[in-house]
Amino acid sequence: MATFVMQALGCDVAAINTVNFSNHTGYRRFQGTRATAEEITNLWNGLKSSYLTDFSVLLSGYCPSAAVVNAVGVIARELRLRSELSPGDFFWVLDPVMGDQGKLYVAEEEVDAYGQLAGQADLVLPNQFELELLAGLEVGSIGKGGMKSCVEAMGKLHATGVSHIVVTSIRVEGQGEDELQVVGSSVNSKGEGRYFVVKVPKLDCFFSGTGDMFAGLMVARLREECEQQGTLRQRAWMSDDGVGPADLPLARATEKVLSSMQMVLEKTMTARDEQMAHFGQSPGASIGGLDGDQISTEEDRRYLAQTQAAEVRVVRNQKDLLEPDERYKAEAV
Repeated sequence: MATFVMQALGCDVAAINTVNFSNHTGYRRFQGTRATAEEITNLWNGLKSSYLTDFSVLLSGYCPSAAVVNAVGVIARELRLRSELSPGDFFWVLDPVMGDQGKLYVAEEEVDAYGQLAGQADLVLPNQFELELLAGLEVGSIGKGGMKSCVEAMGKLHATGVSHIVVTSIRVEGQGEDELQVVGSSVNSKGEGRYFVVKVPKLDCFFSGTGDMFAGLMVARLREECEQQGTLRQRAWMSDDGVGPADLPLARATEKVLSSMQMVLEKTMTARDEQMAHFGQSPGASIGGLDGDQISTEEDRRYLAQTQAAEVRVVRNQKDLLEPDERYKAEAV
């Protein structure tokens, strides 16, 4: 999804896929393969052999193993070296996909690999759980400690060398059950974070791929905002110290990203409800599956149908990516 989103917003993208699956894992059943570190490296070497390495941004997402994480790190370092004489020419956005809501999706060794690598990125996009892992905190501590704990964890991540952070969602126990808080920060020249929050309504639906959508939108929108504020020639696209938290390019980009996402997801929910209203009524609705593999219960059938109905309608609503309403405003923390 990130590839399409970036292309829709005018980016030329060379995508290296880390998985080749029949469908996303939200269906709980899928077939396919995960890329190895050797395969990733071979593809990168192919690009290098054709002198196709003039990339200004690297967006890295899900990695199926610690070895792949390390292979991505090698690519990032090589691209960084290319731009050594012109620091703003390369920017690395790292989405450290490890898990969510206290549950790991990857092996423990991959958590360690991300921990060693994250400080080399310019922008890191963890969720609450991933931030706790990267900061070495007890799982669930941000939910209990609230915004103060979140800011402290982000400060620890800044201290490793990360210039920009956006925590894609935090949930604080006993607060705002109907809303999500997205917290971001860009450091000043002293390495101190400038923290902001954007609050958005929580939608009652499970969507798959929203992390990729967020990351793709952020790449395009942050570069756009940095160009407008004249920071693309600065190391890590850093803003002057006089720029306040809510006026940072990162804050402005986050506002647009969340507005686009909310508009697309609301339309997806409407389409899902319309589709599920006809559940089981269409001819051939029960056809599918492998020979001898039948869905055992009506509950299973409904789950698969709901998952398919909730596929994010990003292509048909790309206008919302390009021209989002101004729905949300960042506030200083």
